Amino acid sequence: MYLIYSALLAVVLALTLPYWLIQMLRHGKYREGLSQRLGQLPPHLRSLPQNPTIWIHAVSVGEVLAISGVVQQLRQRLSDYRVLVSTTTATGQKLARTRFGDDSVFYFPLDFGFAIQPYLSALRPKLVILAETEFWPNFLHRSKTQGAYVAVINARISDRSLPGYLRVRRWLTRVLENVDLFLSQTEEDQNRLITIGADRNRVRVSGNLKFDVTPPPAPAVVESLRQNFIESGAGPILVCGSTLETEEALLLSAFRNVLASHPKAVMILAPRHPERFPEVAALLESVGMRFWRRSLWSGEPIVGGVLLVDTIGELASLYQLGTVAFVGGSLVQRGGHNIIEPAWYGVPVIIGNHYENFRDIVELFQRHSAVRVVGPAELPLVFMELISDETARSSMARRGTQALASQRGATERTVDALLELVQKDSHADSTLEMTRNA
Repeated sequence: MYLIYSALLAVVLALTLPYWLIQMLRHGKYREGLSQRLGQLPPHLRSLPQNPTIWIHAVSVGEVLAISGVVQQLRQRLSDYRVLVSTTTATGQKLARTRFGDDSVFYFPLDFGFAIQPYLSALRPKLVILAETEFWPNFLHRSKTQGAYVAVINARISDRSLPGYLRVRRWLTRVLENVDLFLSQTEEDQNRLITIGADRNRVRVSGNLKFDVTPPPAPAVVESLRQNFIESGAGPILVCGSTLETEEALLLSAFRNVLASHPKAVMILAPRHPERFPEVAALLESVGMRFWRRSLWSGEPIVGGVLLVDTIGELASLYQLGTVAFVGGSLVQRGGHNIIEPAWYGVPVIIGNHYENFRDIVELFQRHSAVRVVGPAELPLVFMELISDETARSSMARRGTQALASQRGATERTVDALLELVQKDSHADSTLEMTRNA
Protein backbone atom coordinates (compact mmCIF):
# COMPACT_ATOMS: atom_id res chain seq x y z
CA MET A 1 0.00 0.00 0.00
CA TYR A 2 2.74 2.45 0.97
CA LEU A 3 4.72 1.71 -2.20
CA ILE A 4 1.67 2.51 -4.32
CA TYR A 5 1.06 5.70 -2.35
CA SER A 6 4.70 6.80 -2.77
CA ALA A 7 4.55 6.12 -6.50
CA LEU A 8 1.35 8.14 -6.86
CA LEU A 9 2.80 10.98 -4.80
CA ALA A 10 5.90 11.01 -7.02
CA VAL A 11 3.72 11.19 -10.13
CA VAL A 12 1.70 14.08 -8.69
CA LEU A 13 4.85 15.99 -7.80
CA ALA A 14 6.31 15.39 -11.25
CA LEU A 15 3.15 16.62 -12.98
CA THR A 16 2.95 19.73 -10.79
CA LEU A 17 6.68 20.49 -10.88
CA PRO A 18 6.26 23.46 -13.27
CA TYR A 19 3.91 25.10 -10.76
CA TRP A 20 6.37 24.67 -7.89
CA LEU A 21 9.22 26.02 -9.99
CA ILE A 22 7.20 29.08 -10.99
CA GLN A 23 6.31 29.73 -7.37
CA MET A 24 9.98 29.50 -6.40
CA LEU A 25 11.22 31.73 -9.21
CA ARG A 26 8.48 34.38 -9.16
CA HIS A 27 7.60 34.55 -5.49
CA GLY A 28 10.44 32.79 -3.69
CA LYS A 29 7.98 30.36 -2.12
CA TYR A 30 9.19 26.91 -0.98
CA ARG A 31 12.81 27.82 -1.75
CA GLU A 32 13.74 28.31 1.88
CA GLY A 33 14.33 24.98 3.59
CA LEU A 34 14.21 22.99 0.35
CA SER A 35 17.19 20.83 1.33
CA GLN A 36 15.53 20.05 4.67
CA ARG A 37 12.31 19.09 2.91
CA LEU A 38 14.33 16.65 0.81
CA GLY A 39 15.83 14.95 3.85
CA GLN A 40 19.03 16.89 4.57
CA LEU A 41 19.27 17.55 8.28
CA PRO A 42 20.09 21.12 9.34
CA PRO A 43 23.38 21.42 11.30
CA HIS A 44 21.69 21.78 14.69
CA LEU A 45 20.05 18.36 14.34
CA ARG A 46 23.12 16.40 13.26
CA SER A 47 24.71 15.84 16.65
CA LEU A 48 22.06 15.82 19.34
CA PRO A 49 22.47 14.82 22.98
CA GLN A 50 20.88 11.58 24.13
CA ASN A 51 17.79 13.16 25.70
CA PRO A 52 14.50 11.56 24.64
CA THR A 53 12.75 13.62 21.95
CA ILE A 54 9.21 14.82 21.32
CA TRP A 55 8.62 15.89 17.70
CA ILE A 56 5.68 18.25 17.13
CA HIS A 57 4.59 19.20 13.61
CA ALA A 58 2.65 22.44 13.07
CA VAL A 59 1.97 23.43 9.47
CA SER A 60 1.85 27.22 9.58
CA VAL A 61 1.31 30.26 11.77
CA GLY A 62 -2.09 29.25 13.12
CA GLU A 63 -0.90 25.82 14.22
CA VAL A 64 2.32 27.23 15.70
CA LEU A 65 0.29 29.65 17.81
CA ALA A 66 -2.06 26.86 18.86
CA ILE A 67 0.71 24.52 20.07
CA SER A 68 2.72 27.20 21.87
CA GLY A 69 1.14 26.46 25.23
CA VAL A 70 1.56 22.72 24.69
CA VAL A 71 5.28 23.14 23.97
CA GLN A 72 5.72 25.33 27.02
CA GLN A 73 3.98 22.88 29.35
CA LEU A 74 5.75 19.83 27.93
CA ARG A 75 9.11 21.52 28.47
CA GLN A 76 8.15 22.36 32.04
CA ARG A 77 6.64 19.00 32.96
CA LEU A 78 9.14 16.83 31.04
CA SER A 79 12.34 18.74 31.64
CA ASP A 80 14.53 15.79 30.61
CA TYR A 81 12.90 15.66 27.17
CA ARG A 82 13.90 17.68 24.13
CA VAL A 83 10.87 19.20 22.33
CA LEU A 84 11.42 19.94 18.63
CA VAL A 85 9.00 21.60 16.23
CA SER A 86 8.70 21.29 12.44
CA THR A 87 6.67 23.52 10.13
CA THR A 88 5.74 23.46 6.46
CA THR A 89 5.50 27.17 5.62
CA ALA A 90 8.15 29.88 5.86
CA THR A 91 5.86 32.10 7.94
CA GLY A 92 5.26 29.26 10.37
CA GLN A 93 9.02 28.61 10.51
CA LYS A 94 9.75 32.24 11.36
CA LEU A 95 7.22 32.35 14.17
CA ALA A 96 8.31 28.96 15.52
CA ARG A 97 11.93 30.09 15.69
CA THR A 98 10.88 33.20 17.59
CA ARG A 99 8.75 31.24 20.04
CA PHE A 100 10.77 28.04 20.53
CA GLY A 101 14.36 28.93 19.55
CA ASP A 102 16.32 28.37 16.33
CA ASP A 103 17.87 25.13 17.59
CA SER A 104 14.45 23.57 18.19
CA VAL A 105 12.87 24.22 14.77
CA PHE A 106 13.20 22.75 11.26
CA TYR A 107 11.21 22.19 8.06
CA PHE A 108 8.98 19.13 7.76
CA PRO A 109 10.27 16.64 5.14
CA LEU A 110 8.34 15.54 2.08
CA ASP A 111 6.35 12.35 2.66
CA PHE A 112 8.89 10.02 1.06
CA GLY A 113 10.93 7.44 2.91
CA PHE A 114 14.25 8.91 1.74
CA ALA A 115 13.28 12.33 3.18
CA ILE A 116 11.65 11.15 6.41
CA GLN A 117 14.09 8.49 7.57
CA PRO A 118 17.12 10.75 8.20
CA TYR A 119 15.03 12.73 10.70
CA LEU A 120 13.61 9.69 12.44
CA SER A 121 17.06 8.13 12.67
CA ALA A 122 18.64 11.29 14.08
CA LEU A 123 15.85 12.34 16.44
CA ARG A 124 14.66 8.89 17.59
CA PRO A 125 11.42 10.44 18.87
CA LYS A 126 9.57 8.82 21.75
CA LEU A 127 6.46 10.79 20.86
CA VAL A 128 5.36 12.31 17.54
CA ILE A 129 2.60 14.92 17.68
CA LEU A 130 0.77 16.36 14.67
CA ALA A 131 -1.41 19.45 14.95
CA GLU A 132 -4.90 19.33 13.42
CA THR A 133 -5.15 16.87 10.47
CA GLU A 134 -1.74 16.21 8.96
CA PHE A 135 -2.31 12.59 7.94
CA TRP A 136 0.92 11.90 6.02
CA PRO A 137 0.84 8.10 5.41
CA ASN A 138 4.57 7.37 5.08
CA PHE A 139 5.46 9.61 8.01
CA LEU A 140 2.85 8.04 10.29
CA HIS A 141 3.83 4.50 9.26
CA ARG A 142 7.57 4.99 9.69
CA SER A 143 7.17 6.85 12.99
CA LYS A 144 5.09 4.01 14.38
CA THR A 145 7.39 1.32 12.97
CA GLN A 146 10.37 2.97 14.64
CA GLY A 147 8.64 2.73 18.02
CA ALA A 148 7.27 6.23 18.58
CA TYR A 149 3.87 6.91 20.02
CA VAL A 150 1.85 9.04 17.60
CA ALA A 151 -0.79 11.61 18.59
CA VAL A 152 -2.91 14.04 16.58
CA ILE A 153 -3.91 17.05 18.68
CA ASN A 154 -6.44 19.83 18.06
CA ALA A 155 -7.85 17.51 15.42
CA ARG A 156 -10.65 18.72 13.21
CA ILE A 157 -12.34 17.46 10.07
CA SER A 158 -13.79 20.36 8.09
CA ASP A 159 -16.89 20.27 5.92
CA ARG A 160 -14.69 20.60 2.84
CA SER A 161 -12.31 17.77 3.70
CA LEU A 162 -14.84 15.22 4.99
CA PRO A 163 -16.15 14.03 1.57
CA GLY A 164 -12.60 13.42 0.34
CA TYR A 165 -11.69 11.40 3.42
CA LEU A 166 -14.85 9.33 3.07
CA ARG A 167 -13.99 8.44 -0.53
CA VAL A 168 -10.73 6.80 0.61
CA ARG A 169 -12.01 5.52 3.96
CA ARG A 170 -11.00 1.88 3.42
CA TRP A 171 -7.41 2.89 2.72
CA LEU A 172 -7.37 5.72 5.28
CA THR A 173 -8.41 3.34 8.07
CA ARG A 174 -5.10 1.52 7.69
CA VAL A 175 -3.19 4.81 7.80
CA LEU A 176 -4.99 5.95 10.95
CA GLU A 177 -4.13 2.68 12.71
CA ASN A 178 -0.68 4.20 13.20
CA VAL A 179 -2.12 6.91 15.48
CA ASP A 180 -2.31 6.06 19.18
CA LEU A 181 -4.34 9.07 20.26
CA PHE A 182 -6.62 11.61 18.60
CA LEU A 183 -7.55 14.70 20.61
CA SER A 184 -10.38 16.45 18.79
CA GLN A 185 -11.63 20.00 19.05
CA THR A 186 -15.33 19.09 19.34
CA GLU A 187 -17.68 16.13 19.61
CA GLU A 188 -18.53 16.65 15.94
CA ASP A 189 -14.85 16.29 15.03
CA GLN A 190 -14.67 13.20 17.23
CA ASN A 191 -17.59 11.62 15.36
CA ARG A 192 -16.11 12.54 12.00
CA LEU A 193 -12.73 11.01 12.90
CA ILE A 194 -14.47 7.76 13.79
CA THR A 195 -16.50 7.92 10.58
CA ILE A 196 -13.38 8.22 8.40
CA GLY A 197 -11.71 5.24 10.10
CA ALA A 198 -10.16 6.20 13.45
CA ASP A 199 -10.50 3.67 16.27
CA ARG A 200 -13.22 5.09 18.54
CA ASN A 201 -11.25 3.95 21.63
CA ARG A 202 -8.38 6.24 20.61
CA VAL A 203 -10.43 9.43 20.08
CA ARG A 204 -11.14 11.97 22.84
CA VAL A 205 -12.47 15.52 22.92
CA SER A 206 -9.98 17.96 24.44
CA GLY A 207 -11.21 21.29 23.05
CA ASN A 208 -9.72 23.85 20.68
CA LEU A 209 -6.18 24.96 21.56
CA LYS A 210 -6.66 28.24 19.72
CA PHE A 211 -8.89 29.51 22.52
CA ASP A 212 -5.91 29.30 24.89
CA VAL A 213 -3.57 31.30 22.67
CA THR A 214 -2.33 34.61 24.07
CA PRO A 215 -1.61 37.52 21.70
CA PRO A 216 2.00 37.70 20.52
CA PRO A 217 4.13 40.72 21.49
CA ALA A 218 3.19 43.61 19.25
CA PRO A 219 5.81 44.76 16.72
CA ALA A 220 6.97 48.37 17.05
CA VAL A 221 4.91 49.41 14.02
CA VAL A 222 1.68 48.99 15.97
CA GLU A 223 2.50 51.77 18.43
CA SER A 224 3.90 53.91 15.61
CA LEU A 225 0.64 53.60 13.70
CA ARG A 226 -1.42 54.24 16.82
CA GLN A 227 0.38 57.52 17.45
CA ASN A 228 0.18 58.41 13.76
CA PHE A 229 -3.59 57.95 13.73
CA ILE A 230 -3.98 60.04 16.89
CA GLU A 231 -1.84 62.89 15.55
CA SER A 232 -3.52 62.91 12.13
CA GLY A 233 -7.02 62.57 13.56
CA ALA A 234 -7.59 59.42 11.50
CA GLY A 235 -10.63 57.31 12.14
CA PRO A 236 -12.59 55.16 12.17
CA ILE A 237 -10.08 52.34 11.49
CA LEU A 238 -11.26 49.27 9.58
CA VAL A 239 -8.88 46.31 9.79
CA CYS A 240 -9.59 43.84 6.97
CA GLY A 241 -7.39 40.77 7.30
CA SER A 242 -6.66 37.56 5.39
CA THR A 243 -8.53 38.76 2.31
CA LEU A 244 -8.67 36.70 -0.86
CA GLU A 245 -9.14 37.43 -4.56
CA THR A 246 -12.31 39.43 -5.35
CA GLU A 247 -12.86 40.31 -1.67
CA GLU A 248 -10.69 43.43 -1.84
CA ALA A 249 -12.91 44.97 -4.53
CA LEU A 250 -16.01 44.39 -2.38
CA LEU A 251 -14.32 45.84 0.68
CA LEU A 252 -13.08 48.90 -1.20
CA SER A 253 -16.58 49.55 -2.49
CA ALA A 254 -17.90 49.43 1.08
CA PHE A 255 -15.03 51.64 2.25
CA ARG A 256 -15.98 54.34 -0.27
CA ASN A 257 -19.34 54.59 1.52
CA VAL A 258 -17.53 54.97 4.83
CA LEU A 259 -15.25 57.69 3.42
CA ALA A 260 -18.28 59.64 2.22
CA SER A 261 -19.36 60.09 5.86
CA HIS A 262 -15.94 59.83 7.51
CA PRO A 263 -13.32 61.40 5.20
CA LYS A 264 -10.51 60.62 7.67
CA ALA A 265 -11.28 56.90 7.81
CA VAL A 266 -8.48 54.38 7.25
CA MET A 267 -8.66 50.81 6.05
CA ILE A 268 -5.80 48.52 7.07
CA LEU A 269 -5.91 45.90 4.31
CA ALA A 270 -3.93 42.66 4.70
CA PRO A 271 -4.21 40.14 1.82
CA ARG A 272 -3.84 36.51 2.87
CA HIS A 273 -1.14 35.51 0.39
CA PRO A 274 2.09 37.52 -0.08
CA GLU A 275 2.26 36.79 -3.81
CA ARG A 276 -0.94 38.86 -4.22
CA PHE A 277 0.52 42.06 -2.72
CA PRO A 278 1.36 43.56 -6.17
CA GLU A 279 -2.05 42.57 -7.51
CA VAL A 280 -3.87 44.32 -4.66
CA ALA A 281 -1.64 47.40 -5.03
CA ALA A 282 -2.57 47.52 -8.72
CA LEU A 283 -6.26 47.28 -7.79
CA LEU A 284 -5.92 50.23 -5.41
CA GLU A 285 -4.27 52.27 -8.13
CA SER A 286 -6.88 51.33 -10.73
CA VAL A 287 -9.80 52.49 -8.57
CA GLY A 288 -8.03 55.73 -7.63
CA MET A 289 -7.82 54.92 -3.92
CA ARG A 290 -5.19 56.74 -1.92
CA PHE A 291 -2.96 54.16 -0.27
CA TRP A 292 0.32 53.54 1.51
CA ARG A 293 2.43 50.37 1.40
CA ARG A 294 3.36 49.17 4.86
CA SER A 295 6.77 48.00 3.56
CA LEU A 296 7.59 51.53 2.35
CA TRP A 297 5.90 53.53 5.09
CA SER A 298 8.31 55.84 6.91
CA GLY A 299 6.02 57.68 9.30
CA GLU A 300 4.11 60.06 7.02
CA PRO A 301 0.48 60.74 8.08
CA ILE A 302 -2.02 58.07 7.07
CA VAL A 303 -5.53 59.45 6.79
CA GLY A 304 -8.43 59.07 4.37
CA GLY A 305 -7.15 55.98 2.55
CA VAL A 306 -5.79 52.45 2.74
CA LEU A 307 -2.70 51.05 4.44
CA LEU A 308 -1.76 47.98 2.39
CA VAL A 309 -0.07 45.49 4.70
CA ASP A 310 2.46 43.97 2.29
CA THR A 311 4.50 42.43 5.11
CA ILE A 312 4.28 39.10 6.92
CA GLY A 313 3.52 38.36 10.56
CA GLU A 314 2.00 41.70 11.65
CA LEU A 315 -1.72 41.25 11.03
CA ALA A 316 -2.64 39.64 14.36
CA SER A 317 -1.24 42.61 16.29
CA LEU A 318 -2.68 45.19 13.87
CA TYR A 319 -6.21 44.07 14.72
CA GLN A 320 -5.94 45.92 18.03
CA LEU A 321 -5.97 49.23 16.14
CA GLY A 322 -9.38 48.54 14.64
CA THR A 323 -12.67 50.25 15.31
CA VAL A 324 -14.12 47.18 13.62
CA ALA A 325 -12.50 44.17 11.94
CA PHE A 326 -13.37 42.08 8.92
CA VAL A 327 -11.89 38.58 8.60
CA GLY A 328 -11.56 37.42 4.99
CA GLY A 329 -11.90 34.21 3.06
CA SER A 330 -15.58 34.45 3.93
CA LEU A 331 -17.18 36.61 1.22
CA VAL A 332 -16.03 33.96 -1.26
CA GLN A 333 -16.48 30.20 -1.01
CA ARG A 334 -13.17 29.47 0.71
CA GLY A 335 -14.38 28.53 4.18
CA GLY A 336 -13.26 31.61 6.10
CA HIS A 337 -10.38 32.21 8.51
CA ASN A 338 -9.92 32.32 12.27
CA ILE A 339 -11.87 35.11 13.98
CA ILE A 340 -10.22 34.69 17.40
CA GLU A 341 -7.36 37.14 16.71
CA PRO A 342 -9.44 40.35 16.57
CA ALA A 343 -11.52 39.09 19.50
CA TRP A 344 -8.33 38.96 21.62
CA TYR A 345 -8.28 42.75 21.51
CA GLY A 346 -11.97 43.37 22.02
CA VAL A 347 -12.59 44.45 18.43
CA PRO A 348 -16.06 43.76 16.93
CA VAL A 349 -15.81 41.15 14.16
CA ILE A 350 -17.59 41.01 10.80
CA ILE A 351 -17.32 38.04 8.43
CA GLY A 352 -18.96 36.88 5.23
CA ASN A 353 -21.37 33.96 5.12
CA HIS A 354 -18.80 31.35 4.01
CA TYR A 355 -17.19 30.17 7.25
CA GLU A 356 -17.33 26.38 6.89
CA ASN A 357 -13.72 25.83 7.98
CA PHE A 358 -14.37 27.58 11.30
CA ARG A 359 -18.02 26.68 11.80
CA ASP A 360 -17.68 25.73 15.48
CA ILE A 361 -15.87 28.95 16.43
CA VAL A 362 -18.29 31.13 14.47
CA GLU A 363 -21.33 29.36 15.92
CA LEU A 364 -19.93 29.84 19.43
CA PHE A 365 -19.55 33.58 18.77
CA GLN A 366 -23.03 33.69 17.25
CA ARG A 367 -24.48 32.13 20.41
CA HIS A 368 -22.83 34.96 22.33
CA SER A 369 -23.98 37.58 19.74
CA ALA A 370 -20.30 38.43 19.27
CA VAL A 371 -19.94 38.33 15.47
CA ARG A 372 -21.85 39.76 12.51
CA VAL A 373 -22.26 37.47 9.49
CA VAL A 374 -23.10 39.33 6.27
CA GLY A 375 -23.33 38.96 2.53
CA PRO A 376 -21.59 41.37 0.13
CA ALA A 377 -24.69 43.56 -0.23
CA GLU A 378 -25.00 44.02 3.54
CA LEU A 379 -21.34 44.77 4.17
CA PRO A 380 -21.44 48.59 3.71
CA LEU A 381 -24.52 48.91 5.94
CA VAL A 382 -23.02 46.82 8.76
CA PHE A 383 -19.75 48.75 8.62
CA MET A 384 -21.65 52.02 8.97
CA GLU A 385 -23.95 50.65 11.66
CA LEU A 386 -21.10 49.54 13.93
CA ILE A 387 -18.96 52.61 13.24
CA SER A 388 -21.80 54.89 14.34
CA ASP A 389 -22.84 52.92 17.44
CA GLU A 390 -20.15 52.83 20.14
CA THR A 391 -22.49 51.06 22.58
CA ALA A 392 -23.09 48.21 20.10
CA ARG A 393 -19.35 47.88 19.48
CA SER A 394 -18.55 47.74 23.20
CA SER A 395 -21.24 45.13 23.80
CA MET A 396 -19.98 42.95 20.95
CA ALA A 397 -16.42 43.24 22.24
CA ARG A 398 -17.46 42.22 25.76
CA ARG A 399 -19.44 39.24 24.49
CA GLY A 400 -16.49 38.16 22.33
CA THR A 401 -14.22 38.17 25.38
CA GLN A 402 -16.80 36.06 27.24
CA ALA A 403 -16.96 33.59 24.35
CA LEU A 404 -13.18 33.15 24.44
CA ALA A 405 -13.12 32.69 28.22
CA SER A 406 -15.85 30.02 28.08
CA GLN A 407 -13.67 27.69 26.00
CA ARG A 408 -10.29 27.87 27.69
CA GLY A 409 -8.56 24.81 29.18
CA ALA A 410 -7.78 22.73 26.07
CA THR A 411 -4.01 23.08 26.53
CA GLU A 412 -3.99 21.50 29.99
CA ARG A 413 -6.30 18.67 28.88
CA THR A 414 -4.11 18.03 25.83
CA VAL A 415 -0.86 17.93 27.80
CA ASP A 416 -2.37 15.61 30.43
CA ALA A 417 -3.39 13.16 27.71
CA LEU A 418 0.04 13.34 26.03
CA LEU A 419 1.76 12.67 29.35
CA GLU A 420 -0.24 9.47 29.64
CA LEU A 421 1.44 8.23 26.46
CA VAL A 422 4.90 9.24 27.64
CA GLN A 423 4.32 7.62 31.03
CA LYS A 424 3.12 4.47 29.31
CA ASP A 425 6.41 4.39 27.44
CA SER A 426 8.37 5.00 30.66
CA HIS A 427 6.46 2.20 32.39
CA ALA A 428 7.27 -0.16 29.53
CA ASP A 429 10.97 0.75 29.78
CA SER A 430 10.94 0.11 33.54
CA THR A 431 9.23 -3.24 33.08
CA LEU A 432 11.76 -4.25 30.44
CA GLU A 433 14.65 -3.24 32.70
CA MET A 434 13.21 -5.26 35.60
CA THR A 435 12.82 -8.29 33.31
CA ARG A 436 16.44 -8.01 32.18
CA ASN A 437 17.71 -7.75 35.76
CA ALA A 438 15.64 -10.74 36.80
